[in-house]
Amino acid sequence: MAKRTGEKYQVILEAAVKTFARTGFHRTRIADIAGEAGVADGTVYIYFKNKEDILISLFQNLMNTFVEELKNELLQCQNANEKLERIITYHLTTLANRPDQAKVTQIELRQIDQVINKGISKPLKSYFYLIEEVVEEGKKQGLYRHNLDTRIARKVIFGAIDEVITCWVMSGKAYDLIALRNPVFELLVKGLQ
Repeated sequence: MAKRTGEKYQVILEAAVKTFARTGFHRTRIADIAGEAGVADGTVYIYFKNKEDILISLFQNLMNTFVEELKNELLQCQNANEKLERIITYHLTTLANRPDQAKVTQIELRQIDQVINKGISKPLKSYFYLIEEVVEEGKKQGLYRHNLDTRIARKVIFGAIDEVITCWVMSGKAYDLIALRNPVFELLVKGLQ
């Protein structure tokens, strides 16, 4: 298998996002992804073992980029409340600007087997840890209750953002996802205080 970098690797991943969003993971064939990428079917197999490997690699790639960019965003914040607001805004904005990616992450990744689940859990955990760090920082800064259970707070924060995006994807209605950042932030920060 070829090294998992390079222009063709990225082109195949981008084609997979479009194809999975359009036809769904289970109905997509390798040939569909190859056609979208403008490469031969065999070229896909140079980089990936199978369709499941593509989905895992796609999520790992997206999530690693997402977390690294978010970490850079958080460096500009002064306190936990600013960081929480930035997490919410960044998450909503990223997926609002990438509707195909939103469809894949919110719908297609929910219909997976244990092999895929195992492959996507590590990058997702890095996002969870980032949220937990912000909650802990807020407790130390006196912005959030000291007796707040950090893991439960993280689940509620992620769950709220995730549900807002899932509803947006599934509604089929055109509305401004990014405009929901302030109501989500206000609801969450009041629950943390």
